[in-house]
Amino acid sequence: MQKYILIGAKALLTLAFAAAGVAKLAGVEMMVGTFEAIGWGQWFRYVTGAIELGAAVLLWVPGLQAIAAGLLVCTMVGAVLAHLLILGPSAVPALVLGVLAAFVLYRHRDQLSA
Repeated sequence: MQKYILIGAKALLTLAFAAAGVAKLAGVEMMVGTFEAIGWGQWFRYVTGAIELGAAVLLWVPGLQAIAAGLLVCTMVGAVLAHLLILGPSAVPALVLGVLAAFVLYRHRDQLSA
């Protein structure tokens, strides 16, 4: 049962982050505006999009799932902070994705000592 929960969590993360990463890299107007509001420049949108898309792929590569989930946890910590401090209105979606990524990281924690 736990195996299927882990697969479901990875599938949800893959869908969410692949879509978000592609949107950032493609320059979707909402993403451009969001990163403009953050104030770090559009280069940061490209870096974030590449991390999200890359991590979505790495979630399925044996031996690299912990790295992928760790990248997503860090990305979502930044997203929660950006929403709370700059963007508003709700950090809940980023928080939920971050918790889901943390669950995947925990389940693949054995890879961190390898």
